[in-house]
Amino acid sequence: MSGALTAQATRYVAERLNADFGFYLSDRRLLAERQSAWQHIEVFDNPQFGRVMRIDGCFMTSERDEFFYHEPMVHLPAIAHPGVRRALVVGGGDGGAAKELLKLPGVEQVVLAELDGEVIAMARDWLGQIHRGAFDDPRLEVRLGDARAFIGQTEERFDQIVLDLTDPFGPAVELYTVEFYAACRRALNPGGVLSLHLGSPVHLPESLGRIAASVRAVFPIFRPYLQYVPLYGTLWCMGMASDSTDPARLSADEVDARIAARGLGDLQLYNGAVHHALLAQPNFVRALLDRPALPLHSGDVLEEVRDPAELPQVVVSAAA
Repeated sequence: MSGALTAQATRYVAERLNADFGFYLSDRRLLAERQSAWQHIEVFDNPQFGRVMRIDGCFMTSERDEFFYHEPMVHLPAIAHPGVRRALVVGGGDGGAAKELLKLPGVEQVVLAELDGEVIAMARDWLGQIHRGAFDDPRLEVRLGDARAFIGQTEERFDQIVLDLTDPFGPAVELYTVEFYAACRRALNPGGVLSLHLGSPVHLPESLGRIAASVRAVFPIFRPYLQYVPLYGTLWCMGMASDSTDPARLSADEVDARIAARGLGDLQLYNGAVHHALLAQPNFVRALLDRPALPLHSGDVLEEVRDPAELPQVVVSAAA
């Protein structure tokens, strides 16, 4: 087949991170596509990333780079905790965060609170290299429905909560508020740890500052940390919060010793040196987090974060 014909046969899909910045992937083969009650879900093949899940035009996860996101989200807070037994993932329908939690020795139960069962169904069928059978582990319990209502009403308590959420626009903003973080703190055991993503300091700095301020309004310990996530096309900020557990107190040697003692051998990114590298902050991020910012409360919106459907359509065309 000629180069021109190959180019014409390849679909390119783009994601706009803001009005002036974005990136694209080639979609060599659409494997599955579904419109759920809430969102449009696709899984396609890409030579760089393998199978990719895309939801409402946003790249969510891929086979070959998911560890850049899931390992820091789970293991930096988990290694600081003396021993996670019960964990909760809010969102995370691809199963990647649950998979990492199930690696922890002593874990008795992981609850996955996901709004959209179709995301789980698509992941089960097409993203086995991401969830690695987590959905079939008897320690995993899936609960479908509104996570905000679940956390607000539950009497259950957890050692670790992972907020693996969609971006903060539309109804999802309510999961980034002071009120929601307060409900999460009530659902944590003493010394329990919460992790979340705050977005990118590169293209959404104001929203990152407001989300960080919201977490700080609830938790006495808050440690933001940074990781480049290839599929997201930019530097990404995550955060860990707790009433008393602080990951910054651990030396690199202590982290490596805990990894070894807990038998966490199947890690592609996280180790003692990376633990401290994640927590290190460039000066521009320090300045961003030091600026006064208004915490988010229920009913607020983040003007900087736009629904991708509201942004102009991007068409990527390959040269013949």
